[in-house]
Amino acid sequence: MSTYLANAGQILVTFAFGAAMALFVLRLLAEFARVNFYNPICQFLFRATHLLVTPLRRFVPGIRRVSLAPLLLAYLIALLKMLLLVLLVGALPRLPGLLLMALADLLDFVLVLYMVIVFADALMSMFAVEQQHPLVPFVGQIAAPLLRPLRRVLPTLGGLDFSPALAILIILLARALLVQPLSDFAQHLALGALGPGP
Repeated sequence: MSTYLANAGQILVTFAFGAAMALFVLRLLAEFARVNFYNPICQFLFRATHLLVTPLRRFVPGIRRVSLAPLLLAYLIALLKMLLLVLLVGALPRLPGLLLMALADLLDFVLVLYMVIVFADALMSMFAVEQQHPLVPFVGQIAAPLLRPLRRVLPTLGGLDFSPALAILIILLARALLVQPLSDFAQHLALGALGPGP
């Protein structure tokens, strides 16, 4: 019975912390892509994260007018998430490994989120959707920084844009070749041979 409860707890932790991470990562991507601030989705993200991001911006430097405070908050959420997940299986993680596990988890989250965004943008460009819906420009503007350089080097064939497929392939390779080895190393560093830390 305790195993079932632990599994249920892991599902709840992953869902709740994933939703919180999505808010801060999407805000970061919106700032990076210069998404129209008057888009209702963008305004919701800024309102939902304002309370934590605004005071932190005084201490966290930005890059090219993009605040890194949302990224730091997303990392802290990932750190707490990984700690809870490890504790739910009855282990005590070592701090260096836990820090690295959170980094790998955040990287994977950003990659998967970007993959979903690129896929959604490709779908909306293929089918007739209401262009005035706030989701359409929001997704398109966030996907643009990744797709734009690929479109410069990848020719269109028969009017078809293959840049989303290439972007998704690159993301899948990054997950397999970068994130997974990092995650495996972090878990070994945090838990050793699946045993409790000191």
